[in-house]
Amino acid sequence: MTTAAQMRGRTALVTGASGGIGRAIAERLGDHGADVVLVGRNEAALEDAAAVVRTRGGTARVVALDLADPAAPRKLVEQVGEVELLLNNAGVATGGAVVDTDPAELRAMLDLNVSALTELTALLLPRMVERGHGSVLNVASVGGYLPSPGLAVYAASKTYVLAVSRALWAEVRGRGVRVVAVSPGATRTAMNPRGTRTAEQVATTALAALAGTAPAVIDGRLNAVVGRVFEALPGRVAAPLAGWVLARSG
Repeated sequence: MTTAAQMRGRTALVTGASGGIGRAIAERLGDHGADVVLVGRNEAALEDAAAVVRTRGGTARVVALDLADPAAPRKLVEQVGEVELLLNNAGVATGGAVVDTDPAELRAMLDLNVSALTELTALLLPRMVERGHGSVLNVASVGGYLPSPGLAVYAASKTYVLAVSRALWAEVRGRGVRVVAVSPGATRTAMNPRGTRTAEQVATTALAALAGTAPAVIDGRLNAVVGRVFEALPGRVAAPLAGWVLARSG
């Protein structure tokens, strides 16, 4: 496996890097001298983040790309080349009851949250295994532990991220490569000013997880309690209770 402290001069591919958690982790990798490739749709925001990475001791490249485009993951890998650390952070959250949501919006969310993450990992993981070192860090969500009315498809997409990360962890265990999922809860960003954790706190948890051994970690003690409790509840209890909690939280 490759930890953040071992990233000097090595390439980290960070998706969803224009702000929030992705940007916070990219900047932290700059502290370790990494060559950070920042990927997202907002080129100006990516350039701003790249400038910060450089001031903190890393090098940075920007790739403005919509990973929901089916051709984008392969195009990105061909452009970037060798990758030591893959951070699958890009994602969107479409809320509301499924019966009130445009199916095309749900499809677009799954294209990004599930398909792009899967393809990027499948493209880059074999080379990591071949050379005997590398890491894949997938950003899931505490929502992935909850059957969440009102966020049903989003939460399910994060349940997928958790499940695939745990399975890949087992597949590559003992081969020098680490796969781990980190699950934030409500994180304070420009889009979510009511979040209880900061992107920097999540970045600390995520990068620490690279040096650990567990296939999945949850950011924040309260979030960890919530995730573990809901994971243990029977579905007939968990889903209504999750809906009640989500309604009260905003």
